[in-house]
Amino acid sequence: MVLEMSTGMIRGLGTVVVFVAFIGLTLWVFSSKRGPEFAQARLLPFADEPPADLATPQDPATRSTRP
Repeated sequence: MVLEMSTGMIRGLGTVVVFVAFIGLTLWVFSSKRGPEFAQARLLPFADEPPADLATPQDPATRSTRP
């Protein structure tokens, strides 16, 4: 018996594979075990900024570039 793979069958299998990957990724992202790791990653954009208490205060009059 020869199993013939039509274009529709290949596309259908591809859809099933992508759907299973989507469900797996969704479960991984919303897993409660990942909470602390994502909480730390949420702060990464601010990692290179100095803390607010160590920042040097600037005179507001010198920050303007308008004449």
